[in-house]
Amino acid sequence: MRSRIAVLASGGGSNLQALLDYFDELGERRGGDVVVVASDRPDAGALERAARRDVPAIVLASERRPAGVALDAVVTEYDVDLIVLAGYLRLIPSRVVARHAGRIVNIHPALLPAFGGKGMYGQRVHRAVLEAGVTITGVTAHFVDEVYDRGRIIAQWPVPVFANDDAGTLASRVLRVEHLVYPRVVDAVAGGRTTVDNCGTSSSGFADTRPSFTLLPHEDSRLAENIELALGC
Repeated sequence: MRSRIAVLASGGGSNLQALLDYFDELGERRGGDVVVVASDRPDAGALERAARRDVPAIVLASERRPAGVALDAVVTEYDVDLIVLAGYLRLIPSRVVARHAGRIVNIHPALLPAFGGKGMYGQRVHRAVLEAGVTITGVTAHFVDEVYDRGRIIAQWPVPVFANDDAGTLASRVLRVEHLVYPRVVDAVAGGRTTVDNCGTSSSGFADTRPSFTLLPHEDSRLAENIELALGC
């Protein structure tokens, strides 16, 4: 039986789209189905993407929008097995984390534990990477706990930082890798092949053993193949 997945997003939902496209590619071999998409922002592009796919799109309650639906109510109503954060900027309530321990995942646009924590998202992360002068950044998929970006790491993949990069060019390169790594991680967790206890628990993830890629368009398929091999844990 496939896992029932809730995707939470605050923005445009490109990682949601990458996940939906990857599940389409897998067909009946996919480990889960996206049964609901929820956002803390009623104008989030992710909600529009969900609606175009006939997936229920929910606006969540927040301090600014108390009239929205509570996250735990959404998870209960849609009988959710796995919660996937895709650019969701709010801390998950501790009661939800406790109830779904090991069944909430996130993607971060850097190699955690570096450049993570509260307030570190989007362009802020990439600016911090450039200011630090590092030559390698990357993406980190991890399980979620009560603290921003602290949960156990599932997978990491390095991305080169070039001398002429600005935050925009670096963000674009990292996002391409997110779109390859994250759907494969979600499918592995949804299908039970990766759990908080059996895989990807080292802080180094794949970064010590897998090469970084310049990521020209024709290389995406080769990178995807390597990611799938790395997730065979």
